[in-house]
Formats: sequence, structure tokens, C-alpha cells
Amino acid sequence: MSNNKINRRLFIKSTTLAATALTMGGKSAFAVNPSRPKNLLPRWKGFNLLDYFSPSIPGNTETNSTTEDDFKWMAEWGFDFVRLPMAYPRYLMFDRSKDITAEEVYKTNPKVLDDIDQLIFMAHKHGLHVSLNLHRGPGYCINAGFHEPFNLWKDKTAQDAFNFHWGMWAERYKNISSEKLSFDLLNEPAFIDDMNDQFAKKSLVPGDIYHRVAEGATKAIRAITPDRLIIADGNGGGNNIIPELIDLKIGQSCRGYWPGLVSHYQAPWVWKDPSKAPTPVWPGTIDGKIYGRQQLEDFYKPWTDLLEKGVGVHCGECGCWKKTPHEIFLAWFGDVVDILTKSGIGYALWNFRGDFGILDSGRTDIEYKDWYGHKLDSKLLDLLKKY
Repeated sequence: MSNNKINRRLFIKSTTLAATALTMGGKSAFAVNPSRPKNLLPRWKGFNLLDYFSPSIPGNTETNSTTEDDFKWMAEWGFDFVRLPMAYPRYLMFDRSKDITAEEVYKTNPKVLDDIDQLIFMAHKHGLHVSLNLHRGPGYCINAGFHEPFNLWKDKTAQDAFNFHWGMWAERYKNISSEKLSFDLLNEPAFIDDMNDQFAKKSLVPGDIYHRVAEGATKAIRAITPDRLIIADGNGGGNNIIPELIDLKIGQSCRGYWPGLVSHYQAPWVWKDPSKAPTPVWPGTIDGKIYGRQQLEDFYKPWTDLLEKGVGVHCGECGCWKKTPHEIFLAWFGDVVDILTKSGIGYALWNFRGDFGILDSGRTDIEYKDWYGHKLDSKLLDLLKKY
């Protein structure tokens, strides 16, 4: 028997719990602090992991590979959550010298699936909840960089493939409790006409279409694990609540990037000419508009109102790219996490190690602390630990 098979059996055995997983529509297994607005989701705090974020096989697998030390440090620092955004082609077998076909989206690679098992196993070993997310699902991704054979919002064949993938994950992890593993259906849905144009116009997905897609995947999951905790990302790139999904009794995930003029200053995937990005301030006026605490409160009000409708909310991504001046970043982000925390909403920084992270962010305007060969942003870590 191969080591992978042995490890997988160990993985399933080690993570199986009694049949007490919660549903969003039933009695919550998680305690809610009565001093905060009721939230059916825990106030998880943690990070996104980029091991399977790219649809391509990385040339240097060590670059974005999460280590057991990473999980150990997260747990020691008081974090309890990781989100795993995956591009589905990463765990498929197909001829990568050609565009993928609609038939090839069903050909999973057992070796890569086993590797994903091991990553989840390590997170659970250190007491971290894992949110499994399709950053790229069949027929959709908010980022360009891979030629899709169909469009998730328009084509039933894409929706069938999307349902297949979630059914596969549901079957694979059917013995793992929702206390340890949740499913985040699709990263940052938006309606995009040209999936290959990074700067193509992005708009809201029509509510009835988003409902159809989310309902199909939810049914595929619940046919196998009726109690699986399921989350849907906000519409329009994660920023807008989705009232059309309330009847599905699933959680919703907001973002901690508003305003993008602060969080994505000079980010090359946002700005065609990064040199034209206006200099961020906080609080203050950027590009003729006033931004500050009150504007942030207004931005998150629909999300806090959603809690009162019995919908659990979590902030699945947040943070600031490395070009924003560090002082401005910390002032703005302190307001973001304070507002979320006062509403009982948790967060996940994008990412742990890397441009948005607390380790090895590549910022040039701070003094790092050496941390076992890594560069630690201790001021950011101190801010996060406050919440």
C-alpha cells in the first residue's frame, strides 16, 4: 500500500467526529457571544493559503507551499482558521499545452487530491478550521490567466461541472465535521463578458442566476453531507450581500478591501498604469472623495443587517497590498477589523506569507523582525492579535 493511501486513511480516521455537525438552518453548534450581534458563523480569525491558488503547476513548489511551522505559528498566535482558495485545473489531469476541454474538467488527479488531504490534515492537527474554496470554478474566475471552455453564468454544462466538483469534495470529506471543515462555493462572483481580459468590466451576477448556481452546488453537497456548513461569497467581487440566497440557509462572505484605492494601491492586476494610482490616505480625501471610519461603517451596514436576518457572515479575504504606505495600511485596517469584530464577524487575511501577509510581505517602508529566517511584520501581527 502506498504512503499516500496510508496517509489518507489516517487523515479520515483522525478527523472523523460524532455526527453533530451544524447546519445554517438548524441549531448552531458554535457559541455566540451575547454581547455582540448574533452571528451563526464563528468569529474565525486566520489566513488564506495559496498552495493551490494558481491553475498552473508552479515551477518552484516551495514558493507558496504552506509548512507545518506556518500552522504551528498561526495557532500559537491565537488564530483558528485557514481558507484554501483553489483553482480547479490545479488538481486535474489534462494536456496543459492546449486549452482545456469541457470533458477534461472531470479528470481529477489522485496525487494532487492526496496532497490537498495532507494540507487539511496538518491544519486540523493544529486546531485550525479549514474553509475549502474554489477560487476558480469551472467556467468562472475573477482573474484572467486560464482559458475556460464555457461560462458558469450562461452554460448548463459549466454548472453541471461545478456541481460535480463540489459533489466530489463532499464525498471525499463526508466524515469530517463542519466544526473542522466548511465549503466556500466560489470566490468573488461577478458577471464578466470576456473571461480572458483581466481589465474587463465586472458587474453583479443577476440574483436569479447566482441562486441557480449556488443552489445546484448546495444540493450536490447536501445530497452527500446534509449538515455541511456552506458559504457563498458576496456578489460583485465579494462586496455585496446576496439577498436571493437567504432561502438556501448558507453563510455569506464579505471582503475587507474597501476602498480599493487604499487596499490595492498600485496593484498591477487592478491598474493598467499603476503609476496613475492616487496616493492613499486614511482618513482623508482620495481622488476627490472623502474616506474614513463613517464611510466604512456605511459600507459594512448591509452585512451587519444581514446578521439580523439569520445569515452567518465571515470576511473571507482582507488586507492590503505591499505598496500602500504601512502607516496608512495599519490606520485603515484597524478600522476594518474593529468594525467587523464589534459585529461578531471574523476575518481571513490574504495571505500568511507574501505580499499581503504578516511574513515576507516585501514592504520597503518598515523594519521587520527576524522570525526563524522569515521577515515578520510585528506591528501588523500585534494589530491582528488585538482582535
